[in-house]
Amino acid sequence: MLAFFKEPRAVALLLAASLTILSNTVISPALPGIEAQFPGNPNAELLTRLLVTAPSLLVAIVAPFAGMTADRFGRRRQLLFGVLLYAIAGSAGAYLPTLPLILASRLVLGVAVAIVMTSQAALIGDYFSGARRGRFMGLQIAAVNFGGFAFIALAGWLAGISPRLPFAIYAIGALVLPFLWWAVVEPDRTTSKEAEGHEPEELGADPRWGLILGIVVVLSGLSFVLFYIIPTQMPFYLASIGFTDASAPAQVLAMVTLAGGVAALAFGTVRARLGRGATPAIGYLLMATGFGIMDMSESMTIISLGALFVGGGFGFTMPTFFAIALDIAPAHRRGFASGAITTSIFLGQFFSPFFSTPLVSWLGYAHTFAVASAVLVGMAVIVFALFSARSPAAVTA
Repeated sequence: MLAFFKEPRAVALLLAASLTILSNTVISPALPGIEAQFPGNPNAELLTRLLVTAPSLLVAIVAPFAGMTADRFGRRRQLLFGVLLYAIAGSAGAYLPTLPLILASRLVLGVAVAIVMTSQAALIGDYFSGARRGRFMGLQIAAVNFGGFAFIALAGWLAGISPRLPFAIYAIGALVLPFLWWAVVEPDRTTSKEAEGHEPEELGADPRWGLILGIVVVLSGLSFVLFYIIPTQMPFYLASIGFTDASAPAQVLAMVTLAGGVAALAFGTVRARLGRGATPAIGYLLMATGFGIMDMSESMTIISLGALFVGGGFGFTMPTFFAIALDIAPAHRRGFASGAITTSIFLGQFFSPFFSTPLVSWLGYAHTFAVASAVLVGMAVIVFALFSARSPAAVTA
């Protein structure tokens, strides 16, 4: 796995992927402080939560089109443009004067994220194949989570100084852009062989790839509805039980990303041994355990332990979505497939507060965690039944 770090193009794709973790959660520790800055806005409670998930709506809308344009016009130029737009729109929240303007900048950020994610995922499919692609997907999620661990910890510290400062972290996109310009090359997709390893696309001709992709789209979207209960509700839950410092939600989010990174490093090996049905099923069960633990106690230690389980489970689950999509899609439709998964992920993120906020009002935070746990157990059963029945070639691809 360390061999990937010797390839500039692999490092570039890891950096591009790491930017996406910042798109939403990096400002989560600052949400209570941002809400307090706009006491005259009657919708400040909902709007501040939407600052976390607003980019998701535009990602969901734009991603399918971004995927198709990447298929038609090329991945490289689209990736570079997306990273530049990301840096500009993401950092704008540091200085914009009103909550509606900040929300608008978050929507533009969503456009940028859609462009970056679809072109970056399609490039993975172009550059790598077979088991090597699976290992890279695990490494990518690990890089995203470890990067998120560092940046969320930094965001918690910055939010303690000013709730606007975490927005400045998005400017890192401008710093990595020159390296991406140098390292990323447009792949030749005219050949029937894979660019890396010259392995055939066993699953690309599967006439059921559209149906399989549709199932994965639904599962990935629901997964993010549940997972995003953590960044959208945890800061307010912790404040309600006495943990009002911005470092408290940053600690919980850091535990999620750290555990997710460790689990993702093992994703390639676990998937090769257990298959693509059991691997996400275990991930869902770990997430269910984490939410169940959070339902048990208001202790910061117990909550952090639950966060570790949620993050670890997500580290096994998240790489599955893109890995299956890239496995089954024909080479000339990888942009479309990655766009479809990106849309489902960010629709899940966007709708998460609309699902969780009424539940919290009705049941309270602890029982909301219990509901999430029960749903995840059901999803573990479903994903195991659906994908374990696939052929051995599909499982190990």
